[in-house]
Amino acid sequence: MAERPSLLLAAFPPELAGLDAAPPPGWIAGVTGVGAVSAAIETARLVAQHAPARVLFVGTCGAYDARLAPGDLLSASEAVATSLDEVEGRAYRPAIERVRWPAGWALPLPAHAVAVPPAITRTAAGARALAAVGAAEHLELTGVFAACHAAGVPAAAALAVANRVGPDAHAEWKAAHAAASAALRAALEARGVLPAHGP
Repeated sequence: MAERPSLLLAAFPPELAGLDAAPPPGWIAGVTGVGAVSAAIETARLVAQHAPARVLFVGTCGAYDARLAPGDLLSASEAVATSLDEVEGRAYRPAIERVRWPAGWALPLPAHAVAVPPAITRTAAGARALAAVGAAEHLELTGVFAACHAAGVPAAAALAVANRVGPDAHAEWKAAHAAASAALRAALEARGVLPAHGP
């Protein structure tokens, strides 16, 4: 029986840092689209199509506070669905709703909880509030982890910090995301998570 492949995912092609065009041996690459809902749907479709042994999501994220800085690399210990309205007491979720999904396998990177709000946080005050939930902000990870959990497929996420969360985040992300994704790819290859191969 052939060995089952691993599935490498990112929200959009640039975050695969060239691996969409040439996936490593034993891996299939795909994109989930932006946002947790799109990510959940597309991850579920790709998992059903390819029946992978495991899933690795790669991407960029924003840092909420001094625990992380632009250029840092991390693994997600868990993905937490949240919102600023929840954290600040203006909204709540039903007690039976699941909001946390732990990683299903370990990566050789520092581990941090990752907050997944419904939209990008634009204020420094919002970043300070959401820092109580996680060290970093990302938009897709709960969708990816939830879909993999439902399918019984272990999932992990490796993220590169491209910006600080706040009013200048988008400009910082635009300037840094390509280099951050390339650095993350190089680190995963150097640590043996992904097999090293061509440019």
